[in-house]
Amino acid sequence: MTSAPKVSQGTRLASLVPMAHVADVHKAVEFYELLGFEVKKTFSQEGKLQWAWLQNGGAELMLARSARPMNPGAQDILFYMYAPDVAAYRAELEAKGVKVGPIKYPFYSPRGEFRIDDADGYTLFVSHAD
Repeated sequence: MTSAPKVSQGTRLASLVPMAHVADVHKAVEFYELLGFEVKKTFSQEGKLQWAWLQNGGAELMLARSARPMNPGAQDILFYMYAPDVAAYRAELEAKGVKVGPIKYPFYSPRGEFRIDDADGYTLFVSHAD
């Protein structure tokens, strides 16, 4: 039986921030603002928003303009967001006109989770925060 190699206890990362490529950064920012995100940093070129850094509490996300067409069927990454009250957050988003899925209760999320699809076809799940 072989054992796993030991991992060096060197530098610890401070955070990990996903960056999603989107068709239109401005439109994507507007959608994520409905979810409670705030724009913290942006970069524009030739009058067009190219990149944005968003934050909502401890959640951070970067959005960058894609140079190629979006492919919603290739869900290479799923976003999980954690809220203290899943049902209340879902109701808040629904009141803002966000299309939200039903709350489901899979084994790994006993207090529920629901799905949101953004304008570029990325899937976001909202689950309970412990």
